[in-house]
Amino acid sequence: MTAQVTTAPADTAAASPEEFTARLRALGDRYHDRHPFHVAMNEGRLDRDQLRRWVANRFYYQSRIPMKDAAILANCPEPQVRRVWIGRILDHDGRPDRPGGIERWLRLGEAIGVPREEMLSERHVLPGVRYAVDAYVDFCRRRPWIEAVASSLTELFGPGAMRVRVARMEEHYPWISRDGLAYFRDRLVQAPADADHALSLVLERCRTAELQDRAVAALAFKCDLLWAQLDAIAAGDTRPEAAAR
Repeated sequence: MTAQVTTAPADTAAASPEEFTARLRALGDRYHDRHPFHVAMNEGRLDRDQLRRWVANRFYYQSRIPMKDAAILANCPEPQVRRVWIGRILDHDGRPDRPGGIERWLRLGEAIGVPREEMLSERHVLPGVRYAVDAYVDFCRRRPWIEAVASSLTELFGPGAMRVRVARMEEHYPWISRDGLAYFRDRLVQAPADADHALSLVLERCRTAELQDRAVAALAFKCDLLWAQLDAIAAGDTRPEAAAR
């Protein structure tokens, strides 16, 4: 995961939409579905403690998704974009008549054996996970909104990985209830629509070589964040026992 994103010389013409899209999609090679931890999960080689560690730490990321989307809204001056983007916050925070992604992840945690109060307390969150996720939220607060939108394009790669994950979890971890996997099934519908919208914004707004390079770098940053998060989860708590309390 040390590959660098190349940038175009200052006088280079912008890539065509097709070429630009291909550059963005090529970063799928760096998506975290290829991480050894996820490979082990899909092959049924994780024990219950490892799955509990994963679901509790990943919840910290899930809980911050509405915050990063709120940061994008705060930086975006275009009402027509905000009116659509705000739906992402509602998808995760939920509506009065429908639970959102955060609630569905809490139910996944319960199905795997982590009580919701433990996930909500964040006491299982590893330092590396907290650092990586907080860095992502900070990125979305500080960078131009279209770069933050570009970073969300990991959703181009997510649905395929989720289809595999659901099938392999049902195969290798049958003790996880079907209802517990509802988060992934809902995202199979939501993520492609979100990705299409974000991609259209990035293609429309990033019409110079420099802006295209920044968009690619933002997506690479997000891929590296997700990879680093899994590095921390795979390693577990490496602190001395007294320091970890």
